[in-house]
Amino acid sequence: MKKFCLVLMTLFAVVSQALAASPVKYNKELDGFDYPFEVKTFNVNSQNKDLKMRYMDIGDKNADKVIVLLHGKNFSGYYWERIANDLLKRKYRVVIPDQIGFGKSSKPNAYQYSFGQLALNTKLLLDSLDIKKFDLVGHSMGGMLATTFAANYSSAVNKLILINPIGLEDYGKYVQFKDVNFFYKNELAKTLDKARNYQKKNYYDGKWSSEYEKLLEPVRGMLAGDDWQVVAWNNALTYGPIFSENIVDRFSQINNETVLIIGTRDKTGPGRGWLKEGVTRTLGDYKNLGINTQKLIKGSKLIELPGLGHMPQFEDYDVFIKAFHQALEQ
Repeated sequence: MKKFCLVLMTLFAVVSQALAASPVKYNKELDGFDYPFEVKTFNVNSQNKDLKMRYMDIGDKNADKVIVLLHGKNFSGYYWERIANDLLKRKYRVVIPDQIGFGKSSKPNAYQYSFGQLALNTKLLLDSLDIKKFDLVGHSMGGMLATTFAANYSSAVNKLILINPIGLEDYGKYVQFKDVNFFYKNELAKTLDKARNYQKKNYYDGKWSSEYEKLLEPVRGMLAGDDWQVVAWNNALTYGPIFSENIVDRFSQINNETVLIIGTRDKTGPGRGWLKEGVTRTLGDYKNLGINTQKLIKGSKLIELPGLGHMPQFEDYDVFIKAFHQALEQ
């Protein structure tokens, strides 16, 4: 009997080790990856395609205050969890969409990505929820989208809050054109180590933590899954508007109360590796980009976070949330 129990324990240990070593696998819509709140589906016909736009809608549906949170390029709605919980305590209704091509939303094989299109999709979602007026928050690429939304649908936005947005300079002016095949090849060559090293270097000043590692879980699972080619293709397509749309030109069109929250250590500069011949500009100089952008958006306010970079909400949450509350209350 003892020998039998020993065999069972050995088998259990072997199986446990094998399961631990086996990577979690997610498909192109992150089935099996739990978001922090209930995920709902908005069915939208866009560009002659029936697509599913996933989103979280949390808090009192009759709340006086509504806020919409727009994710960046390398993430999706799940990473707003801590900020969303804070907003719930402040009696907000919080809507967090995954844009088409990201997270749990559809990833079409052919789609003309533009910030105008993503803004329209978001507007249609909010219309379906009968949400007419709200504060709008965008981080990183979400800042480019939020700026476009505010310029296109100004009357719907109470306040615009931009957290280390990209697009504060016209990348197309300074970098060589790269077609979708270039980005697709890079995405196909992506590994978890490459993703981690990129974020460690560009987001966190060479530092790393278990919290940062947790944010990589969707990438880890999709890289191990069967749909990475589809995900990689959409990742490649979504680079298009970052380089082709000059968001700087939209800043003068913003009539909404606007607050910029800028971690001044940020050096994010898409296309830095393929500058046009003769270009000497240093892309991603956020210390100056924040100041310049404040001048371009009439009446805007700038909150600088010295020593923090592209992800201030994760690098130092206490410092960030104080600035965020200040932005909400101004």
